[in-house]
Parts: sequence; structure tokens; C-alpha cells
Amino acid sequence: MVAKTDKKELVKNGKRLDGRDFNELRKIKITASVLKNADGSAYIEWGNNKVLAAVYGPKEVMPKHLTDPSKAIIKCRYSMAPFSNVDDHGRSAPSRRSIEISKVIKEAFENVVLLGEFPGSEIDIFIEVLQGDGGTRAAGLTAASVALASAGIPMKDLIYAVSVGRIGEHVTMDFDMIEDNYSDSDMPIAVAPRNNDIVLLQMDGGLTRSQFAEAIQMAVDAGKTITEIQKNALRDVYAKVAEKYEKGN
Repeated sequence: MVAKTDKKELVKNGKRLDGRDFNELRKIKITASVLKNADGSAYIEWGNNKVLAAVYGPKEVMPKHLTDPSKAIIKCRYSMAPFSNVDDHGRSAPSRRSIEISKVIKEAFENVVLLGEFPGSEIDIFIEVLQGDGGTRAAGLTAASVALASAGIPMKDLIYAVSVGRIGEHVTMDFDMIEDNYSDSDMPIAVAPRNNDIVLLQMDGGLTRSQFAEAIQMAVDAGKTITEIQKNALRDVYAKVAEKYEKGN
């Protein structure tokens, strides 16, 4: 990642370089149940990001000594394919960044998955970034939430994530790679929209108190759009199942 001190002009004529307003999301498309051999899955295109999420379980815990007899455990692996972007080209082992993102996504889902329903088992979440262009952890978490729902894993809420932050004095949402590298502040946030509970929040750079409040509100407002896209992806799956059933009868 480029150091934040290396400045680059990100705003021209009151617009971002890609023409978006400061509170405008990139185009998002989600398809659920895309993998036949996974219990649940989802594919998301978020701007130029292309991310696949797969869920397996509940299943037997491996290794067995990690078993919790009172609840299920969650394992999460976020990874970027070696061809996903220029920086990770040729990388095979998990980076420190991938390990850190895997951990925070796991912790986010531990807040919403009803783990007590499946004592002594594990739920595996795999997030693979096929093409990255900034905000991949938000895209991956958003897709993984749909994958969990398509696997029939009971949750308190269908969570989503989005990056917010600051470019100069402009509070801004949904950074692409250039903005992610050169912005003054970047804050990925995940929200459970039913009560707007924050289940993940990280920050690189600084925000004033008022900017922080504006950024949180921007993420909550964006969630209305993101959540509807998630729900529509799941509705499409069930609509296709219903149509197939009706044709078979």
C-alpha cells in the first residue's frame, strides 16, 4: 500500500476521479448460491472488485481439541488470489493483512451467528478475492453474509460492510484502490442493520468528532441500499427454486 503521506489529487471539479459524489456507492451486484459443492455461497461484483464467498458447516470440528461443547466455532479465511492485483502478484502464502482481515471478519460474524444452535461444531467461511480494487474486506464480508444465509445458518441479522473516511475535508464513502492508497482517512465498518449495531470498525488516519459522526451516518444510509441488494440475491435463489418446483408438478 502507498504511504498516506504521498499526496495525490483525488478531487477534480467537486467530484472524485471516477465521477462519483462523495456519498455515492460503486455499482454492486450479488449472486447467491453459485457453488454446487458449498453449503452456502455468494459472488459479489462491487465496482471492479470480484469476490467469491463460500460457507461449509455446521460440521465436525477439526482439530477436535478446538471443540466448544456449548456453541459452534467460526473459522474464516480471507485471501487474495495471486492474480487479483499488482501488489499481490506471485504471492502464495497468506499475508499479515489477510490474516488480520480474516480475524476481524470472524469476530464480526461471531456477533450475529446463533452459535448456540450448533454446539460442538464449526462453521467455515472462505472469502477469495479474484480481483481487487479497494474495499475488498467490505465486499468480502457483505458476500459472506449472503453465503451464510444461503447455507441456512441462523443469524440475528444480515450484516453488511462499507468503507468510509476522508479525502481532504470531504467525508467520503466506498474508496476504490487509488482513494484507499491516498486518502487522509479510511474506516471500514460493518453494521447489523436491524438496530444499526456496529460489529466491525477499523481506522487508518484521523477524523474529527463531527466527521466521524457523519461517516457513521453515511455508512448507515448506504446500508439501506446494500442490504436490499443482499436480500434480492437471496430472493432470486428461492424464486428459482419455487419456479423449478412448480414446473416439476
